[in-house]
Amino acid sequence: MAKQTFKIGKKIIKENGDIFIIAEAGVNHNSRLDLALRLVDAAADSGADAVKFQTFKPENVVTPKGKMATYQKRNLGTTTSQLNMLRKLALPDKFYKPIIERCHKRNILFLSTPQGGRQSVNFLERFKLPAYKIDSGNLTNYLLLDHIARLKKPIILSTGMASYKEIKDAVNFVKSRNNHKIAILHCTTDYPCQITDVNLEVMERMMSRFDVPVGYSDHSQDIQVAIMIASMGAAVYEFHITLDKKLQGPDHHASSNPSDAKAKIMAIRKVKIIMGSNIKPAKCEIPYIKEVRRSLVYINDLKKGQILTLKDIEGKRPATGISARYYQSFLGKKLIKDVKIDQQLSKRDFI
Repeated sequence: MAKQTFKIGKKIIKENGDIFIIAEAGVNHNSRLDLALRLVDAAADSGADAVKFQTFKPENVVTPKGKMATYQKRNLGTTTSQLNMLRKLALPDKFYKPIIERCHKRNILFLSTPQGGRQSVNFLERFKLPAYKIDSGNLTNYLLLDHIARLKKPIILSTGMASYKEIKDAVNFVKSRNNHKIAILHCTTDYPCQITDVNLEVMERMMSRFDVPVGYSDHSQDIQVAIMIASMGAAVYEFHITLDKKLQGPDHHASSNPSDAKAKIMAIRKVKIIMGSNIKPAKCEIPYIKEVRRSLVYINDLKKGQILTLKDIEGKRPATGISARYYQSFLGKKLIKDVKIDQQLSKRDFI
């Protein structure tokens, strides 16, 4: 199945390629510019390709009746309305310019998820984002999908909580707007996600069933998950980043601190290096072939006229003579000259 590929920035988004890595700063800035800028620096230092925030006006995300998610109550240790919680986490409009300037300075792409629907997209368009990441909660929000799809920009779509049919329907809906630059991310919506709920077989199935690049949005705390998705050929990898897991906020606890983020990304990049190419032998092996393989040699002094038998030969280094793989070709042949022990066989030794 041929898959559509596309570029975000300078990177080609495709499976079994160089993984596009997004460090999700999200709401971990706690509405503080100094934290937001430090999150950009941490993402850049970790080796991520992009740092992603969330754009919303709280009133555009949830009604006053909306309750906090279970994980938000658990991670915050308190209960309030979702609206009140989001009011403390929105990224102020005046922060965007300095954040984007810091991204340019650190050579990392700026992305933001339009959590506030179409109003958020319209606001973000002034900053000429190279792509849009759509969160799992908006997978079935076709109002938002339609609005973004018509921009003809790449779309990365998380699929937490979704059935395969819902994923297929969302992909087809975006395509129906003549936008085929789509990547989908397997995701388990829980913060943090336990390894028993990671279910990478879902990602494997998505890779075989969908004609768009597939990646993974990681809410787990295990570096092995990052290594495994890289070895499976994921096109995109997203994870949450924080400056300190103990900071107050709903997502800090389920995020990677700067040292963990760097370790994850280094491990992912190493997978690509370790997977290498399908050429064999490897270039580094070629000099050793003559040094460690075996040539046919005599293991007895033999006289002219003797018939060569199996007990007269062996394979020994170096491999500068006839390969030991051809030993059967010489059994039963008559020598036309005397030969010495450890002398390499030669075709000229026989009739």
